[in-house]
Amino acid sequence: MTRFDDTPLSGKLLRHPACWLRSLQASVLALVFLGLSLGIAAAQPPGPHDHVYLLRGAFNIFSLGLDQMADSLERQGVPVTIANHMAWSSLADQAAAEYKNGQVRNIILVGHSSGAVAVTEMAARLGQLGVPVKLAIGLDPSTRMTASGTVGRYVNYWVPGGLGTVVDRGPQFNGVLQNIDLRSSDIGHFSIDKNHGLQQRVLTEIRAAL
Repeated sequence: MTRFDDTPLSGKLLRHPACWLRSLQASVLALVFLGLSLGIAAAQPPGPHDHVYLLRGAFNIFSLGLDQMADSLERQGVPVTIANHMAWSSLADQAAAEYKNGQVRNIILVGHSSGAVAVTEMAARLGQLGVPVKLAIGLDPSTRMTASGTVGRYVNYWVPGGLGTVVDRGPQFNGVLQNIDLRSSDIGHFSIDKNHGLQQRVLTEIRAAL
């Protein structure tokens, strides 16, 4: 039978101060351990099933801001592939193979200029192969494209009046498509990938998707 002690709390503390102190210490240690556990869980990097593909524009010399973003992601343990836009077809086949054998579950595509055009083409190719894209981000694509494929969210940052353009929604595209106009900023076609504020926006989008 369980007995409940009806002695007032103040009386217990006076009669058993050592026990009370040990109990307090145990409670504090438990809270500290819980806090550390939660902190470790929150700080854990994305899992091995994530893969971010960063596609540079022409000549590999105008999209060096993507290299900065790649370094940031790699420091956080995110698997990253960075390549010229012309490699998009082989990268799509690679991503599809890894998805189908279970190595990859979350695919993210980011590209600048011609690389942003390649993002649309790669997403479409993956859709044909039955592979979804979690997030696609274009940075001022140099050719007007139509979004297709199975893309959860497509964000296109573009600068009106320059080399960049919008991305249109295809009839079979059911994801979220956003064309974000940057005309009020001091960003241009050749600086959009290097702008620190925009880099942070892109990285935040990627982290949220992962």
